[in-house]
Amino acid sequence: MQHALQGLKVLDFSTLLPGPFATLYLADLGAEVIHVESPTRPDLIRLFPPYAHGQATAHLYLNRNKQSVALDLKDPQNIAAIKEKISQYDIVVEQFRPGVMQRLGLDYATLAEINPRLIYCSITGYGQTGSYKDKAGHDINYLALSGIAGHSGRTQSGPPPLGIQVADIAGGSLHAVIGILTAVIERTQSGKGQYIDISMTDCVVALNSMAAAAALAGNITPQPESGILNGASFYDYYETQDGRYLSIGSLEPQFMSGLARLLELPVLLEKGASLQSEDCLKVKHALQEKIKTRSLLEWQQLFSTQDVCVEPVLKLDEALHSDLAQQRHWVVHVPLHEHSTETQAQLACPIKFSRSAMRYDFMGQVLGTGTW
Repeated sequence: MQHALQGLKVLDFSTLLPGPFATLYLADLGAEVIHVESPTRPDLIRLFPPYAHGQATAHLYLNRNKQSVALDLKDPQNIAAIKEKISQYDIVVEQFRPGVMQRLGLDYATLAEINPRLIYCSITGYGQTGSYKDKAGHDINYLALSGIAGHSGRTQSGPPPLGIQVADIAGGSLHAVIGILTAVIERTQSGKGQYIDISMTDCVVALNSMAAAAALAGNITPQPESGILNGASFYDYYETQDGRYLSIGSLEPQFMSGLARLLELPVLLEKGASLQSEDCLKVKHALQEKIKTRSLLEWQQLFSTQDVCVEPVLKLDEALHSDLAQQRHWVVHVPLHEHSTETQAQLACPIKFSRSAMRYDFMGQVLGTGTW
């Protein structure tokens, strides 16, 4: 699979997370990705700590298997060079606000005149049309407007700030990859490229799925802790004796009865399937008291041989070094390229990029300088 997209060439103008994560998938699958960066305005991902080998770990991760070129897009010569070479590319990915690429002369209509086979994907917060199109936003804003935050979290404490960027990645990156690869397949039949408008807010709305179906077809507006899967039932997290947490998802009858027998909680058998709020509270309270009696390690040892949908809430470092991570190869070690001290200094501080076009791979190895 790592060579599935070999032969596709991608010109990536995006920064931060959504676009680079999308093109990371394309690069990992074999596409040749050229990441265009500004020589004067660094991608903020380059500045996010922590750092390894003088570079931001997030930037190293997002730009593996890619090449980069520093180009000032306000320089007409560079715009002319891009237009001259655009026929060599299959895909353009950009993440500017609507209208920016048009002002630069690099919009889809202009480039498609040169290369009709070009697939052009724009990733924005709110899309290319509508009253929100020019507004700034971040993941937390898209989740807020999509309705997801409105039925997540606790009644008393409100919506939680999540540990990952759901709208950026699931809304932006992954929908962009789906759209791009769909367009690639369609192009094999029509011979023509097309424009893809990815709104992270539009796309993350679709992730509401079952809750949105309930709202639209069932006239039920989901609230925090109001449904089986968002905290109203015993499907939840439970604190252990040592301040850690267990996830309990034993909804099906066979899992529910197995858990009830294992924990010696007959109330779970009697009322676990009930949707009445009073019954749900009784079950949750019984589980809370029971789980508080042992440490996380003790519960892990007990549940390790039981098929009842109960798992520990792991910290990230624990997850990445777990048996499951080892067995499923979650972590792949990639060697760093050796390079000179001068190169390290140049690349560790993006503010000092040369204004000439410098190409380097994701580990900082200079691939060439001058024109591209």
